[in-house]
Amino acid sequence: MLLCLRIENFALIDQLELEFGAGLNVLTGETGAGKSIILDAIDAALGGKVSSRVIRTGTSRAMVEATFTSNAPLAAWLTEQEIDLLDENSVVISREITATASNVRSRSRVNGVLVNRQIMTGMRDRLVEITAQGQTVQVGQSAQVRDWLDLYGGDSLMQQRHKVATSFTAYQQAHLALEKRRTSERERLQQLDLLTYQVQELGAANLSEPNELEQLGQERERLNHVVDLQQMSYKVYQALYQNDHETPAAGDLLGDSEATLNDMVEYDNQLQPLLELVRDAQAAVMEVGRQINAYGDGLEADPQRLEEVEERIQELKQICRKYGPTLTEAIAYYQRIQAELAQLNDSEQSIESLEQQEKACFEKLTQASNQLTQLRSKAAANLESRLIAELKPLAMEKVKFLVEILPAFPTAMGADKITFTFSSNPGEPLQPLTEVASGGEMSRFLLALKACFSQVDVVGTMVFDEIDVGVSGRVAQAIAEKLYQLSQRNQVLCVTHQPLVAAMADRHFR
Repeated sequence: MLLCLRIENFALIDQLELEFGAGLNVLTGETGAGKSIILDAIDAALGGKVSSRVIRTGTSRAMVEATFTSNAPLAAWLTEQEIDLLDENSVVISREITATASNVRSRSRVNGVLVNRQIMTGMRDRLVEITAQGQTVQVGQSAQVRDWLDLYGGDSLMQQRHKVATSFTAYQQAHLALEKRRTSERERLQQLDLLTYQVQELGAANLSEPNELEQLGQERERLNHVVDLQQMSYKVYQALYQNDHETPAAGDLLGDSEATLNDMVEYDNQLQPLLELVRDAQAAVMEVGRQINAYGDGLEADPQRLEEVEERIQELKQICRKYGPTLTEAIAYYQRIQAELAQLNDSEQSIESLEQQEKACFEKLTQASNQLTQLRSKAAANLESRLIAELKPLAMEKVKFLVEILPAFPTAMGADKITFTFSSNPGEPLQPLTEVASGGEMSRFLLALKACFSQVDVVGTMVFDEIDVGVSGRVAQAIAEKLYQLSQRNQVLCVTHQPLVAAMADRHFR
């Protein structure tokens, strides 16, 4: 319940402090006197939208402060938000609004603790229900009507709506993943063609040895100089092993040296190591001579092999120019694109998998939406009977009301398009409420709707801004009685021009 409202420099009000009580609190006065400004101040305190126009002319700062009584659920919620309770079991909500040359800033506090908009929204939902004539437009909005019906349906319906929202998010993600894959399919096919060609080309090149190019270069040099190598190998053989010329071969010279050292060792054993070295050198020279002779004998010209080597070298150089620059890098690239090609070839299966995943998510969303529709249908039937019961005392004895629920494509809010349909006179077909209801009928409808909500979602304070506009006589009396009935369960604040409504007030502000 709202206990006190303090206002400073807000709109036309310089300074004002009001104390409200339980039951029906009525504000009356001439048009322009500032009645609705009081309700605007309550709305602003609870986080409503504000502009620079709410700051009183000639000042740069406005402040509104509302004090409410607390209750056990609200106290528990405040504790969750790490906001301390006041000793007098009350909640003080304040908002300071300042204007600069470029923008408007505001700061909200709950029990002195600076809070954000999300917490203020939570406070508002737990403290006040504001009904104004502007909601006539909202009655024609399917989304707003759906939210009202879901709110009336209670916790079980809202929990199911949360499940639908979760299922929709999963379906949307699966759908976007599938669309992304489909959109990139052309690029995938182009990449597939390119990599297929490259893999075939590199595979045909039979790449395996990173040093193959160097080895082929050496083989080419050998094949190009077979005659030279034969001549030089024979020359080395002669120099080491057997020389037909007058100059003795190295092997012969080492043999002579060995014989001389052998004679010397007989007189001095200290020369034995030198003798062993000469013998080893002679054995090595003789082995080199035999091997170089065998090498020379094995050499022969092979033009066909030389041609093959030249072709292979040119092939590998071409591969290096395209995929290198080195053969090692070309081999690494070949291995990498083989893996990429395998992944691209699996993409068809990936698309099928994504399609199945999207289908499964959509089926889950459809199932959750169907369950939500069933809960809404049940809540709609209950709302229809209750609302008609609330409307009949408001001089609408013949009224017919139906919540029309039509199928729609599933969204985060379900698969329903919801419309309030209405007929006030016998014989008239049900039509959308906003198309057939007069201003007075719409006022009574909103009042009855809030009365229905008050039975399932108890809010401490209900605010009505000229809900009785456009009515008079017996209808005004019926609205006054309905407001009084609501005030027996809730604190009611009402701005009115109707004396019949003001006469029912427990507290009257003029």
